[in-house]
Amino acid sequence: MQYTQLGRTGLTVSRLCLGCMSFGTPGGPTHPWVIPEADSEPFFKLAVESGINFFDTADHYNYGDSEEITGRMLKKYARREEIVVATKLGLIVGDGPNQKGLSRKHIIESVNSSLKRLQMDHVDLLYVHRLDPLTPFEELLEALDVVVRAGKVIYPAASSMWAWQFAKLREMQKANGYVPFAAMQNFYNLAYREEEIEMMPYCAAEGVAVVPWSPIARGFLAGNKPKEGAATNRAQTDKMGGLFGSKQDYAILERVQKIAAETGFSPAQVAYAWVMSKDFVTSPIVGCTKLGQLEEAIGALDVKLTAGQIKRLEAPYKSRAPMGHQ
Repeated sequence: MQYTQLGRTGLTVSRLCLGCMSFGTPGGPTHPWVIPEADSEPFFKLAVESGINFFDTADHYNYGDSEEITGRMLKKYARREEIVVATKLGLIVGDGPNQKGLSRKHIIESVNSSLKRLQMDHVDLLYVHRLDPLTPFEELLEALDVVVRAGKVIYPAASSMWAWQFAKLREMQKANGYVPFAAMQNFYNLAYREEEIEMMPYCAAEGVAVVPWSPIARGFLAGNKPKEGAATNRAQTDKMGGLFGSKQDYAILERVQKIAAETGFSPAQVAYAWVMSKDFVTSPIVGCTKLGQLEEAIGALDVKLTAGQIKRLEAPYKSRAPMGHQ
């Protein structure tokens, strides 16, 4: 395994982060395609044995199922002081008007609930899953400071939003003496590169870690959505699976497949390798429902793309409408 620093913090993380959205109760309220706990165990075992020390979940994922499974599996296979655990809050977690959002009430209650499900006394990163238009920035940041000062959260972090919002929030944190957001978890892959316009340069300049979600485009760049024939179960049922499939997307996939054939690696490995070739990327999040997909991602660390190959992979891309902020 390869390791790097989480931005300008002193925290060391593996170059791959295991995304735990795939683990829960099948047929659940947010991701019905997930795999049950018994089937998830080999993923955690392989991740820890391979040197992955970075794990990502969220309270929204089937309303806490993922956190519960992640907590039990990490307690079984890892030492708490050796791993970096991230969770997220802000999206809906149940019925009722206060079961979502970023109010002081919801943040404090959500952190306590997440820690109980994870069986931990703190999380290393707490992401704002998405911004809440009803909560003022001041209330959001003050509430995050409360849980940081209480020792329940080590580093606050944020997920997909506009770069100006992220910059404003971090400047407000610094002005108030709060710990600023240490990481940005944003949507980034060969088929969606709009984050390169503002967010990535800002993170690079500020020393903010970049932990991209969907680095292989919801599996599209692995070939899980063929033009003809059967797609994978996740590709058929994922609510966000329809983001990719345009003529441009298939042109990019064709380049990925050609480079894969040249190098002897799989298309997914080439797509992961391209993301990791960017100096501003810390650790892409690996989401998987088959053990071979995790093995494939780990193998991508061995892929060394040349400058010419990177240029060819990037050539078909043209700017597209921003996605992932909602």
